Amino acid sequence: MKLIATFISTLFLSGSLFAQSPDSLIIKSIYDEALGKGHAYSNLEYLCKKIGPRLSGSQNAQKAVDWTKKVMEDYGFDRVYLQELMVPHWERGAKESAYILEGKSKIPVRIAALGGSIATAEQGLTAPIIEVMNFQELRSLGESGVKGKIVFFNRPFDNRLFDPFEAYRGAVDQRSQGAVEAAKLGAVGVIVRSMTNIIDDNPHTGGMRYEDGVTKIPAAAISTKAAELLSQKLRMTKASPVRLFFKQNCRTLPDAVSYNVVGEIRGSVSPEKIITVGGHLDSWDLAEGAHDDGTGITQSIEVLRMFKSLNIKPNNTIRAVMFMNEENGLRGGLKYAEIAKQNQEKHIAAIESDHGGFSPRGFTVQESPSALAHIQKWTHLLAPYKVTELIPGGGGADIGPLKTAVPGIVLIGLKPDSHRYFDIHHASSDVFENVNKRELEIGAASMASLIYLIDKYGVQ
Repeated sequence: MKLIATFISTLFLSGSLFAQSPDSLIIKSIYDEALGKGHAYSNLEYLCKKIGPRLSGSQNAQKAVDWTKKVMEDYGFDRVYLQELMVPHWERGAKESAYILEGKSKIPVRIAALGGSIATAEQGLTAPIIEVMNFQELRSLGESGVKGKIVFFNRPFDNRLFDPFEAYRGAVDQRSQGAVEAAKLGAVGVIVRSMTNIIDDNPHTGGMRYEDGVTKIPAAAISTKAAELLSQKLRMTKASPVRLFFKQNCRTLPDAVSYNVVGEIRGSVSPEKIITVGGHLDSWDLAEGAHDDGTGITQSIEVLRMFKSLNIKPNNTIRAVMFMNEENGLRGGLKYAEIAKQNQEKHIAAIESDHGGFSPRGFTVQESPSALAHIQKWTHLLAPYKVTELIPGGGGADIGPLKTAVPGIVLIGLKPDSHRYFDIHHASSDVFENVNKRELEIGAASMASLIYLIDKYGVQ
């Protein structure tokens, strides 16, 4: 009986193996390579620990350019080159300080200057502070209620929203535009609740902007823990105004020369047709830029490395792009699209990884129902790896300019499980230790698998 059972089991296994399609076997080999022999995690460790923060225009950004170029050259990609561009050069300077003034006591709170902000005066800024949740509430106070004060924008994420990025989009305007709206009414400074859905003491920086003709005022993010405390103090002491002191030392220097870094495997059938995969090489300066976007960078390089290692010869040219300046300008994405248009390049698709290196759940396809329907036919090939959410959505900030520059291109975004993403986004906690090796590797394999299928079957 045992011998018969063994025979039946062997026969069933053999039948299963023979039933597997060539595509499923190649995709299996991609995941095996990523999980058994992958380089993404060790490359990410080097990027984070040996180079570190990589804000546009900084020395570390240039080190990252030089290093990623060498990595791709050492892998033997068919072509590795740089695309020169000019980028903003903003520096944080000495660490910020802030405290709530309550009578004679000073209660320290943690802040971080927003990227692009001006500095306070050398002695810092002290003024009464008022709390608002949105621009409508701010405007309702009028100039008489705002002039000479620091405005505290304290609108939190709406945690009822399942998608963390939807919650982020619902709150981020106060960070990007708050200083302009407050200055129009005579405010002297702005403090913004950090863009995260957790309560901790890590301020989360991020980009902000000024507007021509509107006075520039200093702007900083405050940790959510400190924001809760400040809000409480404001509610408790309505009779006597709460004052805030903060000091920051940032400055904007002239634009600097930098580069996108590009590596290619040339297509064996239609080399003039291009599939792009990429992420952004720059990061904010508070941490190592591990999830934002070191993971996207190392996954994109890993896609091409695995194609070479597994001897998968693509029909079309596969191009990995390390975009520069996503965080405070998007000039890398704009330059890449500009060059693609000038050269009349034929792009089939572009895939971006910029939602963190967490477990992949699927891909989002931007504004192309026919491409989405085509890609959804491959669900059974990706389902064994839990990559099943093939849905409409954005492609990514850096590949976005390609939509108008290259007619017919399909933009795709890697969709990981991002519920933890805003815990560390733009904060000092975005470090290598907070990236899971297997999750990172599975993301790289998922992108490589989709690119293999697009290369073989197209996007329509």
